[in-house]
Amino acid sequence: MASFGQDVQAVVEASGSRRVILIGHSMGGPVIAEAARLLPGRVAGLIGVDTLEDVEYRMTREELGGLMAPLRADFRAGSREFVAGMFAPDTDPELREWVLTDVSSAPPTIALSAMEEMMMQYVTGEAATVFEAIRIPVMATVNGDLWPVNAEANRRHMAAFDAVILEGADHFLMMDRPQEFNQALERVIHVLAEQAAE
Repeated sequence: MASFGQDVQAVVEASGSRRVILIGHSMGGPVIAEAARLLPGRVAGLIGVDTLEDVEYRMTREELGGLMAPLRADFRAGSREFVAGMFAPDTDPELREWVLTDVSSAPPTIALSAMEEMMMQYVTGEAATVFEAIRIPVMATVNGDLWPVNAEANRRHMAAFDAVILEGADHFLMMDRPQEFNQALERVIHVLAEQAAE
């Protein structure tokens, strides 16, 4: 997550922007949190897309090991099975297959390392404590409803938190429900931009 956060930091610095809103999907949630830590005073807000539902969720090392085992045994088959549960029943079959093929084609060493490090944050508690180091005024998410959002837990660690839920949407809502997603995202960006201007 630190390396990915440094990548985001480099892009922000290269852009010359004085204030930015960072948006991250899935693993991108922890990545933008790490980037915000590296960019003090420059991030007006974070928008997580189907991520950061409950930063207090605690996973045991045994659970993490069980989660990673099928991926380590056969990354292509294991990753397809892992991601297959992230779709809504009515997701377009062509989109579903495209995503599954894309995910299972990732370089296994890199994908496994990144996923294990991200999930390890829920073992160590860093998924929550990272937000105590970045007192950003607003934390907003645009999520599907596959996993419940624990707003109360998130607010214990974030300067502010709010969530927009698209009912019936799955983990890949920006591709499966692009019009609704873009409208929701535009509203959230507008709120963050207004607050940053105050």
